[in-house]
Order: sequence, then structure tokens, then C-alpha cells
Amino acid sequence: MIDLTKPVLHIPWDSEGTFVNRENRFLGLVNIPGIGTVNVHIKDPGRLENILIPESKVILQKKDGSKRKTAWELISAKVGYDWVLVNSGFHPHIAQYILKNGFVNELGNIKKIVPEKQIGNSRLDFLILTDTNRVWIEVKGCTMAIGDIATFPDAVTSRGKKHVEELIQIVEKGDIGLIIILIFRINVNCFKPNFDIDPKFAKVFEQAKKKGVTIKTSVIYL
Repeated sequence: MIDLTKPVLHIPWDSEGTFVNRENRFLGLVNIPGIGTVNVHIKDPGRLENILIPESKVILQKKDGSKRKTAWELISAKVGYDWVLVNSGFHPHIAQYILKNGFVNELGNIKKIVPEKQIGNSRLDFLILTDTNRVWIEVKGCTMAIGDIATFPDAVTSRGKKHVEELIQIVEKGDIGLIIILIFRINVNCFKPNFDIDPKFAKVFEQAKKKGVTIKTSVIYL
């Protein structure tokens, strides 16, 4: 497990608040002191059931733009004494830092990083061209912990399953496939796929390991 303790990314924020309710997958209600209850955008497809609970403390970013439905975006939520990132928009930036700073040295000398690369019926997060290999990468953000075990996903993800299947095919054709699991719960000792919530994804994930897809986990501190 890769353990990052140095600063990776600066995330500006504008206000703290208290979580009220999750209206739907992408919309929540938060009470901001001095402002009142506002709609906030939730940029995370997971359930976040043990994180976004009434009265939990959250951090928000103010957003401008006429095309937006909300003026606020959720950044993180407090679980116990720890802040947990609940905004998948930052995942690619964190992953790029990992890739550029030698945390996957065995992949070879990186020549080029191509984000959002189409292959087959999927768009994977990155294609890396090294001096010797083509490396296809998918990044997953893990916010769920059961005891000291980080686990993904916290909701059924047919899209995630399809990405892993694509990586298996990539490896079978001779390229390198890599899954990076960004873990946002710091009091964990290991990671495993979540068979209880999504057994289909978990089964394909285990198959990917056996087929030679590389798995890297990285604990991210806020």
C-alpha cells in the first residue's frame, strides 16, 4: 500500500457547514452559519451512507456560473476526527501527482500522460506511454471503511466493472493495465473489494489480479 504523507494538492474552500440531507445522488442540503440551508452539489456517485449523515460537519466550495444548479459544491465531510474527501473531481489531479512522482516506478520511464483515453467501449482515466510500455490506468476513490479495512465500492457500479473488464482485455493483448485505488479513510490497514455490496465488481476485480492487472492503493490524508 502506497502511503502519501506529503502535500499532494491544495484544495481551496470557502465555508464550513452542517449536513442536513441528501436529496438525490447529486444534490444535498447543508446549513451554513449566517446563510441558512442551501443546495450543494455532491460530486461523488457513491452512497456515502456512513459519511453524509445529518449533523455531520462538511466543507464547501463556492461556485459561480449561470449553468450551475447550485452555488456550492461539497468538498469533504468529517468522520470522527478525520476529514474525508467526497469530491471525485479531484481524483485525476491526485492520481497525476502519484504518477509523476515515482510511485509506480516499475512501469518504466514516463514519456507522456494522456488523460481520458478511449479504448473499446470505455474511456479510461489515463494512458501512459513509457520508454518500453503502454499503460492503461483506471482510478477509483474509496471512501468506505469497515473497521480497519478500506473497501470499494459502496454502491453497485456497472461502469466500474466494465472498466476492470477492459483492463483484463488490455493485459491479455500485451499492454499493462493498472488500477489505482485512492483511499480517503486514514485509519485502515488494508483494502479489499466489497463483495457484500457489489459481488459482480468484486469478482471481476479478483479476476483482474489473477490475470495480471496491477493494483496500487494509496492512502490520501486531508
